[in-house]
Amino acid sequence: MDRRFPEILAATFVVFFVALGLAPVSRQVWWAENIPVMAVFLYFAATSRRFRFSNLGYALMAVWLFLHTIGGHYTFANVPFGFVTDLFGFSRNHFDRLAHFTVGFYAFALAEYLWRRRLAHPVVIAVFAVTVIMAVACAYEIIEWWYAVAEGGEAGVEFLGSQGDVWDAQKDMLADTLGAFFAVGLFWLYRRQLPVDADAPAGLPR
Repeated sequence: MDRRFPEILAATFVVFFVALGLAPVSRQVWWAENIPVMAVFLYFAATSRRFRFSNLGYALMAVWLFLHTIGGHYTFANVPFGFVTDLFGFSRNHFDRLAHFTVGFYAFALAEYLWRRRLAHPVVIAVFAVTVIMAVACAYEIIEWWYAVAEGGEAGVEFLGSQGDVWDAQKDMLADTLGAFFAVGLFWLYRRQLPVDADAPAGLPR
């Protein structure tokens, strides 16, 4: 089971993705939201033979894939998330914040790759992983803004997903960053259990 976990996870996601690709709320928004999902999934599927991440690494990366697929089906502002909104008395649907938090989980995969390849000191790896996620978060908010302006209309508003919050972009980037800190914390606890690649250079502290 452990060795087949990535393949089982990938197959489960494909079924899930196809199912939620049927009759989305907005096909325009579905394409805009799921192009990154397809790109990320296909990249890791294509490179899995050259570098196989740990089961934890794949599980963490899969969380964003599943959540973003849900957001693409319903549009993020309209995902059925009312039970959480009501429970905490929120004034908006925070499903998008949850999805942004899981973007930060990719910091674990980045840190794992650098660690197993022995490319940097663990402290440098941790800092680098967080800053990369912060840069990606910033770039994605710029892309969202560009798309919303270029597309206009209802599709542009739904893709942006700000729900009237003027600080939406900044809060999304903060959620990404907090997710990265969480993932790097997991990496720090888990790193000694990760195998070092046989052809990696020696000498860096563990």
